[in-house]
This record gives sequence, C-alpha cells and structure tokens, in this order.
Amino acid sequence: MSFDKDSAVKRAKQDLAERLKLNEDDIKVDSVSSKEFSDMSLGAPADGEMAAQMIAYGWQISLGAGGKSYDYRADKYQLRLKGYGGKNHVIVY
Repeated sequence: MSFDKDSAVKRAKQDLAERLKLNEDDIKVDSVSSKEFSDMSLGAPADGEMAAQMIAYGWQISLGAGGKSYDYRADKYQLRLKGYGGKNHVIVY
C-alpha cells in the first residue's frame, strides 16, 4: 500500500474509530503537518523493533476524540500510532 497525505489521514481515522468503537465522523482532525522523522520507525518504534537511523519524510497526524488527542505518523509506506495505551503501534507497514 502506498499513502499520500489524504489517504494516510483517512486510514488513521478508520483505525482510531475502530479502537475507540466510534463512527469515523466522531473523529476530528486537529492537525496534519509535513515532518522529517529521525528514523525509519517515524520516531515511534514498536516493542523490540530496530529502525534504520536515516531521515524519513512523512506526516504527523493529530486526531481528536472524546477530549483526547492521538498522535499518528505516516510516510508513503507505513502508518503508526504513537503512545496509545503506553505503546507504539504499527497500523500498516
């Protein structure tokens, strides 16, 4: 799968809606910004994951629901959720 900014945001909203058992319409996009990440895990490595230490270009996606904010990160090839339940999650890789 290959992402552009819009498809990454759409997939992040779908993921969060599933996790929170909400409709996608209940998820709001707080911000989407282009970002340089310090490694290939987009600064959100999963448990035990080793990531190449090279710059990755992508998007930081901030979603909101129920008064909380959720940090997604994406590039052309992957989507990750940072810090959900105290862990980082690989959604698509």
